[in-house]
Amino acid sequence: MQSQDGHSGIEVTENQSKKKAQRINNPVRPRLLSLKQAAQHLGVTDWQMRTLVWNGVIPVVQFPNGRKMYFDIVDLDLLINRNKTTN
Repeated sequence: MQSQDGHSGIEVTENQSKKKAQRINNPVRPRLLSLKQAAQHLGVTDWQMRTLVWNGVIPVVQFPNGRKMYFDIVDLDLLINRNKTTN
């Protein structure tokens, strides 16, 4: 049975399911993360994250007149890749 637009109800449902699945599989990731989010991304504590900043291991983004630290997810991923080992 076809609807007035010439499509069966099944086709529309399949297309809607595909679109919904694409949204679930392709979430939008923010570019900058807070200290807490960055620490979770790396699997370390907030204080370990601060130590990485203080030791110059990872760059931090701070806006003018701002105290809050933000971390570029690209830098976090580079840190992960640089510290991979095979044993």
